[in-house]
Amino acid sequence: MRLRIGIGMARMSTLCHKSLSLASYIIYGNALGAVVLAAVSSVVVVRWFLGEQPLFRIPEYHLVHPAELLAYAALGVIGGISSLVLVKLIGYARPRLKALPRWSQYFQPAVAGLLIGVIGLGLPQVMGAGYDFIDQAMHDEFTWRMLALLAAFKILSTGLSFVSGTPGGMFAPALFIGAMTGGAVGSIEHHFFPWLTGPVGTYALVGMGTLFAGFLRVPMTSVFMVLEVSGNYSIILPVMISNTIAYLISRHYQPTALFDLLSRQDGTDLPSMEERREEVSVYVEDAMRAYQGTVLNSEEPISTALARADASAEDFVFVEDGTGKWRGIKKEELRRQAAQMPEGATLRSLLPPETLPHLHPDHVLEEALRRLGDLPLLPVVNRADFRKLEGVVTLAGILDAYREVSPRRFKGKRHRPA
Repeated sequence: MRLRIGIGMARMSTLCHKSLSLASYIIYGNALGAVVLAAVSSVVVVRWFLGEQPLFRIPEYHLVHPAELLAYAALGVIGGISSLVLVKLIGYARPRLKALPRWSQYFQPAVAGLLIGVIGLGLPQVMGAGYDFIDQAMHDEFTWRMLALLAAFKILSTGLSFVSGTPGGMFAPALFIGAMTGGAVGSIEHHFFPWLTGPVGTYALVGMGTLFAGFLRVPMTSVFMVLEVSGNYSIILPVMISNTIAYLISRHYQPTALFDLLSRQDGTDLPSMEERREEVSVYVEDAMRAYQGTVLNSEEPISTALARADASAEDFVFVEDGTGKWRGIKKEELRRQAAQMPEGATLRSLLPPETLPHLHPDHVLEEALRRLGDLPLLPVVNRADFRKLEGVVTLAGILDAYREVSPRRFKGKRHRPA
């Protein structure tokens, strides 16, 4: 039995590596080399020892009528609720058990083991990884009542195991619960809607990805996982519909992802990629203001430039040379150097050789901070025409933009048009 579980876990490890490879490529492009190397090494080792036989016998699937997608939407709702129940169970019970006297923590695993053993006497399928039973569920070898019972008690036993301090893993239980939930939903829907053409096994397969997406909050990885297991791209639409619904339900009723929740319960605040994705992005256009001064030309006489600068409302004046390159000089410095220049000299002769870094309105505001340095302000120019000044950015404007966006930083990410 241990050997079969070990083989199953090894095969699922291969699947996980391959699925996460593509998701990691999308999210962390700079780690592509390491991810590809890990995925290839995993596949080579597993196939060398275990051969190419797949872990599950996948039933064939063909989408016949678009109305069938409603059935998978219902699976997404039920899968999202199931994943939410498991997360809420762990999030509620774990800190309360850890708050008990320290000596009780030595007995909590034993009590949890006793309760899980009692469950196993009546439903031995919930014990272990359960890959064989997942395969049976895919081939409609259980009634919907048995599938529902297995899903419910697997949630309970997994929660008991985890909160007692002896977690037995998250990957395999999520697949088991999802397969049983999907199979139960598929059986019930076939009973009431016999015109549905998708086999129960397809619902079990989609259910695996659905609960994976809602519980571990990895919707794209779960899509790739189901695609790789099935090898059938016609299943992608049901999977995406069901996964999205489950993910949104989990996100709405449990804003903090499971592993972020666990780390914070332990007093560790680790960076959350999910929360970073949801942060409100701040752009240069949110902080820039109109330029109140006069833009000088590098080829005009110094006397003319000085007169125009004195009439400017800005203490720092911009100079553009006609090619889209910008320089800047303070009016006080311009007056001082103009007094030392010969009559008829042009403004170019006293300007510093270094050009100012410029910004565009759609730059993120962090870029403005990096480029501003000790300068009083920076020009914001049009992307299509660098000679066209859209506005200016100052340190005060940047800080004001951040103050304004702070209250809504985690309420949703604003998407900019392409």
